[in-house]
Amino acid sequence: MTRNQSAVLIICWIGTLFSTASNAQKTKDIERRYKTGVRFVQLGDYDRARTELQPVMQRGGSYAPFAYYYFADASYRQKRYEAARVTLKELIDRYPNWLKKEEAYYLAAAAAYEQGLYDEGLSYTQLINDPELKVEVDKMEQTFLPRISDLNRLKGLQKQYLKNKTLAHTLVDLIQRTSSDKDDLELSDRLSNRYGIVVTPVAKAPATRAPENTPVSQPNPINRNERVRTKGYVNVGVLFPFRINRFSTTERVRANQYVFDLYEGMKLAKAKLLSEGIVVNLFAYDIDNDADQTLEVINNASFAQNDLLIGPLYTEPNRLVTEFAAQNNIPIINPIATTRELITNQPNAYLAQPSTTQQALETAMFAGELTTNRRAAVYFGLSRKDSLLASSYQAALKAKGFKIVDFRKLSGKAVTMASAMKLTDDNKPGHIFFASSNSSDGPAVLDALSRRAVSSPLIATYPAFDYFKNSLATFTRRELYLVAPEFMDMGRPATEIFQETYLSKRNSIPSTFAAQGHDMLLFFGRQLAKGTMNNRSILRTDDSDDYILSGFNYTQSNDNQVVPIIKFDGERFVKIN
Repeated sequence: MTRNQSAVLIICWIGTLFSTASNAQKTKDIERRYKTGVRFVQLGDYDRARTELQPVMQRGGSYAPFAYYYFADASYRQKRYEAARVTLKELIDRYPNWLKKEEAYYLAAAAAYEQGLYDEGLSYTQLINDPELKVEVDKMEQTFLPRISDLNRLKGLQKQYLKNKTLAHTLVDLIQRTSSDKDDLELSDRLSNRYGIVVTPVAKAPATRAPENTPVSQPNPINRNERVRTKGYVNVGVLFPFRINRFSTTERVRANQYVFDLYEGMKLAKAKLLSEGIVVNLFAYDIDNDADQTLEVINNASFAQNDLLIGPLYTEPNRLVTEFAAQNNIPIINPIATTRELITNQPNAYLAQPSTTQQALETAMFAGELTTNRRAAVYFGLSRKDSLLASSYQAALKAKGFKIVDFRKLSGKAVTMASAMKLTDDNKPGHIFFASSNSSDGPAVLDALSRRAVSSPLIATYPAFDYFKNSLATFTRRELYLVAPEFMDMGRPATEIFQETYLSKRNSIPSTFAAQGHDMLLFFGRQLAKGTMNNRSILRTDDSDDYILSGFNYTQSNDNQVVPIIKFDGERFVKIN
């Protein structure tokens, strides 16, 4: 080989290395943009979601069809139905064998129905075979198809889509209400016979109401532990604001996404419990912020057959159901609330998330071991949740003998925050605490402290930072700890399995709410099946258990005592307490 040939080979080899490295970096960037785009959809920031997803669509590859779907999803939620339809058509044309194509058919049908394009919508729904999705199709079509008021148009569609029972039912109903034509009435009879349609609706008996607006209770409370062991299965009532009866542009794509995420997590836990020999029956109750609606549910005799209740999420419905649970000896779980009052003098009620008070106590205990300097500055953001946690933390510190050198609300840019801080060389704190629900506040506080030349450790709440946007330097330039009840340790095998399973089944990245729903049902389902709900000494999890979040501990009270505090170790966040 000549010297020139060798040089050419070396240049080609170097070029290949650079090309491989460049492609790897591009692939990593595409993955990051995809995950960021999906996250923005979940957060309701649809414009930013579309901006992040568009390059993923253009690049192609394995993430592209998913990006198309979420791009259309974001358009749909913004009521940009034409854009959603165009995007979904392109997705279906380019990726006809995509694993989740029936989800695309569903969303395309919904967008078409919203624009009154019923023929197009029906052409998509007839392609859907997934049993679970077909249930959703029926609900959607029961909402949209009755909007057709033109009898001839409806007859033409029914003739074209003969297998669609909802369409036939809609036609029969319209004929009965508007037509006296002999041919129409004969058509109505034929369709009624073919599809088993009952023309005259059956009147429903009114719900039994309790006197003086109070829930009905059983006279003799049941031993739930004994009953579960005897019958061999667990009935779980889930009382969430699903709002199924108000299908709209946001129902299938889920504006109240957290509710459906919680429930999807429970469904995965149900499957896992079944593999352990624990049979769980989930009964979903659509409970909104309506006391009368709640009473109708709990006054039904079958409701008392539940062995565990999860929800409701609103104050008055929760009060009614909690009273019912106490009278009937049924454990009730508050899945996302952090108000300790919900469990005060309620032995059957539990908080799945540690209360604001518990978070403050555990964090103060951690701070007491962090430094010998017993001075602290406590700051908080604009939300009421922020100020409540800061006030609780201030009280917890004072109880431990700390001196609070500064306590105030901070908002805005770093310069504004720095000027608001009342810190001097004489009262520099041993640590700073900052509670905020705004992801831009965390970096601003770090900058403000640097401007004030304060190098003390910072303990902040997890939502004060944006982990997609903030650089690694944000988490390493000072001693930073985060109070994170919602922390998912991505390095744990259980978390990896959960994420992979959820993504394969739901075609989306699981949110924290999905993990919360999973862990709640898994923990309390196991306790009920083992008959250990009344044994407080073992009502807890261990770090080695297969939960996605940090677990539960009710050995001292019905308030979850597990409050994770995490720190970035150079590669990922890890729990340190």
